[in-house]
Amino acid sequence: MKYIFSIAVILFCITSCKTVPVTGRKQLNLVPDAMIKALALTEYDSVVKHSATLSQNDERAALVTTVGTKIQHAVETYMQQNNMSNDIKKFAWEFNTINEATINAWCMPGGKVVVYTGLLPITQNETALAVVMGHEIAHAIARHGNERMSQGLLINLGGLVLQEALKEKKQETQALFLGLYMVGSNLGLALPNSRMQESEADKLGLIFAAMAGYNPEEAIPFWQRMAALNKNKMPQFLSTHPSDETRIKKLSVLIPEIKSKYYNQQ
Repeated sequence: MKYIFSIAVILFCITSCKTVPVTGRKQLNLVPDAMIKALALTEYDSVVKHSATLSQNDERAALVTTVGTKIQHAVETYMQQNNMSNDIKKFAWEFNTINEATINAWCMPGGKVVVYTGLLPITQNETALAVVMGHEIAHAIARHGNERMSQGLLINLGGLVLQEALKEKKQETQALFLGLYMVGSNLGLALPNSRMQESEADKLGLIFAAMAGYNPEEAIPFWQRMAALNKNKMPQFLSTHPSDETRIKKLSVLIPEIKSKYYNQQ
């Protein structure tokens, strides 16, 4: 019986694989897009409602919306060119800016983007902001949140009871979404995959930014500024993100090809 269960779970996982744009990596996506987008929308609405969200009359919010809209159009063009338009067909794009000192930005599944004003002194210019927003949007396009949630569901509940779990354990499912997508999952379990996701988002995000008309070379000075801020922080093996030094080295290799292929090619 145990052997049959294992085979069933393996088959279930194989049939639930998706392909990440650009890298072509196969990933596990067990959760229906409609469900994860609904969870994301609930959390997004709550954050925007209970935060100091800026009006679009504020120049900082207007800048975020301008950059976000350009990247949105680049994403739509890229997905159309690669026959993946259906993957973002139900995206309802929205860009908001929250007036907090937090140095952060994120994009929920479905295209809901938030940038915190604390990030803007670090980005310093529109192009660097595009690099960050492209990166965060890339996470959503690559379905990284769904992938991490699927891993958590499979480990905690088992593939064969997934449908029942999604229907009957809504609170537990929402808690798992918040824990995996917003905060980050168990250190030992998710570290290697999280770094891989970060690298994918770096590459895909730079492509989006370049297609939107932003010079991808700006990624280097931006991450150098981040590195200066992150001195004396935890080492790479304790972080879900690559070290700034590692990231900068990888980006330096990627940028010439991305700039040649996607920048000013509109």
